Amino acid sequence: MIQRFTTSLETDLLVKFDHFIRRRKYNNRSEAIRDLIRRAILTDAWTGNREVVGVVTLVFGHHQHTVQDRIADIQHDHHALVISTTHIHLTHDECLEVIILRGPASRIKAVADQLIALRGVKDGALTTTGLTG
Repeated sequence: MIQRFTTSLETDLLVKFDHFIRRRKYNNRSEAIRDLIRRAILTDAWTGNREVVGVVTLVFGHHQHTVQDRIADIQHDHHALVISTTHIHLTHDECLEVIILRGPASRIKAVADQLIALRGVKDGALTTTGLTG
């Protein structure tokens, strides 16, 4: 069921919001507001240490076997959080690993930080999302 509500904005803020909507290709203000509200709720879940989902992306050298071993060790140490992992050969020399984690936000952040900080990881990022239910 959809509920309607009204809100008031200063003209300059509404103009900026309408530009935002056009840049992001929203069909209307309602769709943009729904997404902004969902993002705020998910951000709150991460700061509130609720159960969340995070995606850790790592790029590392293929020939650095110790980093591959450490990535696997960390995943095994936190196996209850790991939902899935995918290893991709980007080039002859570089690999990409994507690790999907689910659990308390603080634990997901800690595991991501540990993985990203590994010696040999050339680039790493945690993409945060959550459970919307």
